[in-house]
Amino acid sequence: MSTAGQATPLPGDSGTKRVLLAVPRGFCAGVARAIQTVEKALELYGAPVYVRHEIVHNKHVVQTLQRKGAVFVKEVDEVPEGATVIYSAHGVAPVVHDKAAERDLVTIDATCPLVTKVHKEAVRYAREGYDILLIGHEGHEEVIGTLGEAPEHITLVDSPDDAANVEVRDESKVVWLSQTTLSVDETTETVNTLKEKLPHLISPPSDDICYATQNRQAAIKQIAQQAEMVIVVGSPNSSNSQRLVEVAKLAGACDAHLIDAASEINETWLDDVMTVGVTSGASVPDILVEQVLKWLARHGYQDVTTVTAAEEAQQFALPRELAPRRTRATQP
Repeated sequence: MSTAGQATPLPGDSGTKRVLLAVPRGFCAGVARAIQTVEKALELYGAPVYVRHEIVHNKHVVQTLQRKGAVFVKEVDEVPEGATVIYSAHGVAPVVHDKAAERDLVTIDATCPLVTKVHKEAVRYAREGYDILLIGHEGHEEVIGTLGEAPEHITLVDSPDDAANVEVRDESKVVWLSQTTLSVDETTETVNTLKEKLPHLISPPSDDICYATQNRQAAIKQIAQQAEMVIVVGSPNSSNSQRLVEVAKLAGACDAHLIDAASEINETWLDDVMTVGVTSGASVPDILVEQVLKWLARHGYQDVTTVTAAEEAQQFALPRELAPRRTRATQP
């Protein structure tokens, strides 16, 4: 896991239009693994390969995989019996595994290992009789999957306001967990509110908000202090991309916009703007950022300075179903 570093020194305001480009940005290890899972499955099994929900929350990625032969479905009952289905990076509830087994589906689990960690924590704490307060956004696929692990033990907490009204069975046996793609600052505020109400609240063994989410938010905080306007590349249904817009505004940017592609940039956003910050969510291929930089360069923003908050080297192995099979040595 990477650690936060110092930002690259930024040039002074020389009256030149410039771009501050966030590092890290774009694909995290969990997203890269999920996309590679679909591509490898197509290579091994051929098209079509079915995927339950969007493999990651990015329009460009989904459309690219569709062209290669991936078929995205809402539920496993839409998958032909005996076919191959891949679970998205956001994870699924146990009931989905059960339904897939009933249909004799070949399943490949592309759930991000960091999401799987939260699922395992929920199962363990529920088994030990704890009430679990899950900090997250109602309706998000990751939250639905985690809730499904122990619905009778988990209460969803969507905000600090929700935290103030939480009720538990036993204040001495309560723990909080969180969705991996939340705003670090808002989650901290929610946890602090919960701790004021529940002094014996236990924290998870390690931070549930993933390293990539934290690193991207740290970079945009540094940029927002000097950029009048911030562009976040990401799809509207991407939680971590939405959080980057919110973090940018709270950190000092006068304006911030979420776009799927460069074609969505509105020239009026640039009125009286000398410095533009650019970043992208964890599900976004860098080609989309490159197109934004080219668009900005055509409009006078040719000076690009990177702002580095962390170095990332995390990688996750592909699901075991796709691992190369070892061949047994031939006996002489």
